Amino acid sequence: MLAKIVKNVYFYWGAMMEWRASHILVKDRALAEDILKKVKQGTQFESLAREFSSCPSKSSGGDLGWFGPGKMVAPFESAVKRISPGSVSDVVQTQFGYHIIKCTGRKE
Repeated sequence: MLAKIVKNVYFYWGAMMEWRASHILVKDRALAEDILKKVKQGTQFESLAREFSSCPSKSSGGDLGWFGPGKMVAPFESAVKRISPGSVSDVVQTQFGYHIIKCTGRKE
């Protein structure tokens, strides 16, 4: 009985939640901060991703598509959870480098 309840809670709170995000990945924190300033000044996120990102997603403006819990490294997922669709994160460090993340969708 308890296992069924736990499974249902996980399904409701975990598996059903999905996010869509784009990002710009760079190796240098100072560069990431400069790019973030440009985003905040109104420069199009997608064009900055194409110009600066080291991730293959740069060809699609940084779009990573939809993902659920546990599909991204913890600091990345945590940052996406904290921002609303259309918002951009502060610089987020992971083992891959420095990310600027834009949440582009959320499904509950």
